[in-house]
Amino acid sequence: MRRADRLFQIVQILRSRRLTTAQQLAERLEISTRTVYRDIQDLCLSGIPIEGEAGVGYLLRQEVNVPPLMFNEAELEAIQVGMRMVQAWGGSELSSAAKQAMIKVEAVLPERLQEYQSLMFAPDFYIDNDEFKFLDVLRKASRLREYLLMDYRDAKDESSQREIRPLAIYFWKGIWTLLAWCELRDDFRNFRVDRIVGITNLQRHFAVSPGQEMHDYIAMMEEKYGND
Repeated sequence: MRRADRLFQIVQILRSRRLTTAQQLAERLEISTRTVYRDIQDLCLSGIPIEGEAGVGYLLRQEVNVPPLMFNEAELEAIQVGMRMVQAWGGSELSSAAKQAMIKVEAVLPERLQEYQSLMFAPDFYIDNDEFKFLDVLRKASRLREYLLMDYRDAKDESSQREIRPLAIYFWKGIWTLLAWCELRDDFRNFRVDRIVGITNLQRHFAVSPGQEMHDYIAMMEEKYGND
């Protein structure tokens, strides 16, 4: 994230809460508290009326007018197309979040872009929603590193049950696939989400395991298929 964007985000966060600690800002922006302290100091020196201190929290003493988001047409179109794709193919939870996010973006657009609409669409009227019914569960389990017990039916229509560590979800040519570490095969496996029959959360978390993480899989694929 560019520093200018980070400073903008800090002001926006402080506008939306009564009191915000440096730790909360650091976690939200994925930076160190030391960076937060430095940014707060710079914002104060630039005239932003921030009140508070380290270890207690910060707030804005008065309303601050922040300029509209400075998107150009291509950037706005990228956001619109991305949001439409998430609404169509991202599962129920992300679909709802994408709609709300787009409303917030449109609310702060400069006047010249308020009527701008991309002519690239991601229609969902032909999609079987059952194909995406496990996306929310898989996304959360991947983020929280939770073991899952999965009932799966492969391309040969053969059924199996696997205990897996979900690592990431990928969208390949209109198909969602789950990258996981399969305990049965003791190796990486990719599973098509639309072939998952059932999922049970085993209420256990898996630790970081060298050689069994997403970046290990990516490195292996790059070595196998990368250009010389």
